[in-house]
Amino acid sequence: MNKKDFNTRSNIIKETFNDTRKIVAYATAEELGIDDEIHHEGDFFITSNGEIIDLEFQSVDFTEYELVKYIELAEHLYEKYGKEVSIYILCPKEINVLVKEEEILSEAEFTIKLACSQVDSCEVILEAIKNKIRNNEILDEDDWHNLRHLQVMCEKSKRNYYRLEYLKIMNRYY
Repeated sequence: MNKKDFNTRSNIIKETFNDTRKIVAYATAEELGIDDEIHHEGDFFITSNGEIIDLEFQSVDFTEYELVKYIELAEHLYEKYGKEVSIYILCPKEINVLVKEEEILSEAEFTIKLACSQVDSCEVILEAIKNKIRNNEILDEDDWHNLRHLQVMCEKSKRNYYRLEYLKIMNRYY
């Protein structure tokens, strides 16, 4: 993760989830030794006291299954490191939260927080990619992946718009 992305995500954690802990490092799932069968698609950060923060971008409805996979991840990291784990999940307005808030019994110390936005996440992603292009930055693999998936992540009524934007960018810059 480059410094700009690190700072952006650190600010999201601080501002959206009111987390004032000092984030000192980014870690990959491999570096943390997360087992392959455990969900590990988020961005992992280490705080100054060794606690782990996982920042997730939810792309499907938040169901009981989704909650269980995050609990499993939190317990796995807690068992491995013995430090509190915080899982922060950003939900765009297109996502339905189908789970009620409930205390989860566990031997692990963890927190799972959702932040639901009224902003169109597809528009945010597209604008971030366009900003990179305007700043003559190279689009990375994640950018291309996100760009390709906008047309299925968005509201059905906006699919043609996102398809057109994808094709424009792909044909001009790829």
